[in-house]
Amino acid sequence: MAHARFILAIDQGTTSTRAIVFDHSARIVAAGQQEHRQLLPRPGWVEHDPLEIWANTRRVVAEALAQAGIDRHSLAAVGITNQRETTVVWDRNTGEPVYPAIVWQDTRTQPIVDALGADTGPDRYRDRVGLPLATYFSGPKVTWILDHVPGARQRAEAGDLLLGTMDTWLIWNLTGGVRGGRHLTDVTNASRTMLMDLRTLAWDPAIAADLRIPLSMLPEIRSSAEIYGHGAADSLLDGTPIAGDLGDQHAATFGQACFEAGTTKNTYGTGCFMLMNTGGEIVRSTHGLLTTVCYRIGDAAPVYALEGSIAVTGSLVQWLRDNLGLVRSAAEVEELARTVPDNGGAYFVPAFSGLFAPHWRPDARGAIVGLTRFVNRGHLARAALESTAYQTRDVLAAMEADSGVRLAELKVDGGMTANETLMQFQADQLGVPVVRPVVAETTALGAAYAAGIAVGYWSGEADVVANWAEDRRWTPRPDAGERDRLYRNWAKAVTKSLGWVDDDVR
Repeated sequence: MAHARFILAIDQGTTSTRAIVFDHSARIVAAGQQEHRQLLPRPGWVEHDPLEIWANTRRVVAEALAQAGIDRHSLAAVGITNQRETTVVWDRNTGEPVYPAIVWQDTRTQPIVDALGADTGPDRYRDRVGLPLATYFSGPKVTWILDHVPGARQRAEAGDLLLGTMDTWLIWNLTGGVRGGRHLTDVTNASRTMLMDLRTLAWDPAIAADLRIPLSMLPEIRSSAEIYGHGAADSLLDGTPIAGDLGDQHAATFGQACFEAGTTKNTYGTGCFMLMNTGGEIVRSTHGLLTTVCYRIGDAAPVYALEGSIAVTGSLVQWLRDNLGLVRSAAEVEELARTVPDNGGAYFVPAFSGLFAPHWRPDARGAIVGLTRFVNRGHLARAALESTAYQTRDVLAAMEADSGVRLAELKVDGGMTANETLMQFQADQLGVPVVRPVVAETTALGAAYAAGIAVGYWSGEADVVANWAEDRRWTPRPDAGERDRLYRNWAKAVTKSLGWVDDDVR
């Protein structure tokens, strides 16, 4: 370990996989990034190829190490963070997935979810797992694969199939795959499956039985910061400790140094995810939020959080680019939005996968409302950006109601925080300052911190707090009347997106 000067974080996201090398001051030394395909075989279906993602992971690790001019001997540890809920089932003997990974945005499991809640409603398991019944979570995705892939259920019951979220898939492959790969996950990812009891931090056999998932498929649940295994022999990471594992939003909360109860961050990525640290208390939501494990460091007590999950924010900008051709690059959206002073009366409700928190309406679909002949491309671009700020305000109102905590400021991170127009509008809508840190890649950074703490590279949370530094702060402008008028019309627009999906239209 004498030469172990850096930490490597692997950030396996919804649209791309990144590897980032951090130094002890939490500065980015080098990075590699590779997008993967979004497979959309039917409306509402979203899939990824797990083998493509594993190949990309190896590629970006090589890129990052080469760019930094180092090899594995310079690494103290590797941390993993991942898109949560996206689920893969594979054969433990061959390493081959039995079906593409079903992505968190996918809505095909609605009939399974409806059947589970037929007698009880969506809160059937909420007291145990902190989550409503929804297509978002991993458990029903596994049920769908076992029900629809020929022979899969028999292979699962024979003990030949494993399941996992993307962290589990990567750790298994990184530590050897079919040659002794470690099959495990951490408490944060496990808390998103709908299968883990929040109190015991163990799988709930009764829920697994309801979903007809053999317990033999499930990974071992571990803390977010401990040595899980080592890089496989003859690989780029041969012998390097794999020592941190957090779902992406939990990792960002950790990287943002949200260690005090009441501290809150919002990550602007493919979707938007706001987490409020609730300390050791499991706060039950009555306003449409999720109760989740925030993180657990080694043998320490778990820390919990309230979360508001928004399905479509950054991916709406991608949609404007790829599906409509409205812009050539994501950066152009801000330029286009700045050509107009306001939204021109147009509102964009991006309910492509239904509405997540705090509404939980799977029957909603995307809608653009308030159109007149006055509305042009600039107004549509602005309406798309503003929808992110309005949805965040929806979630914050629910969070303050559930927690009884009035937010003093919102820490923000993720790719969309580069959009200054959006960040100012966000501060205006919330009525509190919005604060971006120097290192906006807080998801990867949180995973790096967890791995570094596990091996003693960093001493603990105090180092994270010491390294955190403010880059930019947006203060709300004082026009409360305009803020409330815009938000009132947004609420009206949301009602126009509801009830769109009939039983015969999925």
